[in-house]
Amino acid sequence: MIVTSTKKLIHSRDLIWNLTLRELKGKYRKSFLGWTWSLINPLALMGVYWFVFGYVFGSEPPVGDPSGVKSFPLNLLCGLLPWGFFGLVTTLGLGSMVGNAGLIKKVAFSKETLVVSQAVFSLVQHLIEMALLIVVLLAFGSPLIPQLPITMVLILLLALFSTGIAFALAMSAVYFRDLMYLWTIMLQMYFFATPIIYDADSISGRVSGPILRIMEWQPMAVFVSSFRSALYSARFPGWNQMAYLLVISVLSFVAGLTIFTKLGRRVAEEI
Repeated sequence: MIVTSTKKLIHSRDLIWNLTLRELKGKYRKSFLGWTWSLINPLALMGVYWFVFGYVFGSEPPVGDPSGVKSFPLNLLCGLLPWGFFGLVTTLGLGSMVGNAGLIKKVAFSKETLVVSQAVFSLVQHLIEMALLIVVLLAFGSPLIPQLPITMVLILLLALFSTGIAFALAMSAVYFRDLMYLWTIMLQMYFFATPIIYDADSISGRVSGPILRIMEWQPMAVFVSSFRSALYSARFPGWNQMAYLLVISVLSFVAGLTIFTKLGRRVAEEI
């Protein structure tokens, strides 16, 4: 089943590209600032958290080791951008089936392409954001050039992981429409359960040991930690983390695609 679905995706690469171009062209059409909004949104969010935690609560940013970078905004962005990518892929993927109901009813094509095209669109936006972040980090003197290949691997693994979640959400939303609203709440809860605006060490002793270990090793926490290691600290995240992310990303993609395929047998009737 997985092999068949994967072959369909490969054969539908032209359709995926055309759907992605449609999203890229229509995203900020007739908007004065255009694609600048993709940069303003994470910067605005960073500014809010920087003010609240950096100024109001006086949180000190960690010093990158061995980069020597000490910047609360940059440390935040190294966590916010991967999280934003995950949130965008899953949210857009969630609505991809319901939002294209008319197309699904009229045309016979591989439905998986709707989810993948949203993931590719999100990937393009994320690469632009990451490129600007890397330029700023280099301007701050971070020696992260050797870690750029690892950063690209992390981005691809995060794309794989997020697309797997998006597959499961997209088809589940066809049968359970409230999921489109419920996911927004779940995403907010997951955000604050991920050490992005705080360090996991800062809550040590406030929560029990098992809960702390779960928070440290849940997938997005490991992704954020790995991105910060590669970008902010300019060091290799570690083989344990990379192996964990590889396994969890492949499992997410396979499980999500399996759910999508099994539930998709009656999608034309349900949608």
